[in-house]
Amino acid sequence: MKQKEQEFLAKVESHKGILYKVSKMYMDNPLDQQDLFQEIVCQLWKAYDTFRGESQFSTWMYRVAINTSIVFLKKEKRKVDKYDMVQKDVKDDEGDSGVKEDQLEHFYRAVQKLDKIDKAIIFYQLEGFSHKEIGENLGISEGNARVKLNRAKEKLKEIIKNQGYGF
Repeated sequence: MKQKEQEFLAKVESHKGILYKVSKMYMDNPLDQQDLFQEIVCQLWKAYDTFRGESQFSTWMYRVAINTSIVFLKKEKRKVDKYDMVQKDVKDDEGDSGVKEDQLEHFYRAVQKLDKIDKAIIFYQLEGFSHKEIGENLGISEGNARVKLNRAKEKLKEIIKNQGYGF
């Protein structure tokens, strides 16, 4: 295997959690999540020569992953179907981990109801990006990123409330 390919695969492997998160935020069906994950990796490889190292690989990866997800939805004209995630066999004795898993499932279902940009903003926030970084990644001002983030959080709270979880 060529040096470039090995380098790329090592970088993707060390940051693959990003790809899983993006896939889960944009698609609710596990098969669609896998398709999106593969599409993101494919796009990352196609664009790898354009990575100039001016930012961290993970930052560049975020941008490609979010943009690919948005294009993937448009291109395939997919809408997040109301696929009801089948709960895995969660044992009663799992305690906190079962509760946290349940909370995450509710959270991801709520996020999937947001529009594409709001999903991206929430994702960047969860990953610890500053308002300035969110704005730069989305091509908007820092102030606009702050406003959009607050609005997205409010929408998310309302969706979660309407799902009847935690209130």
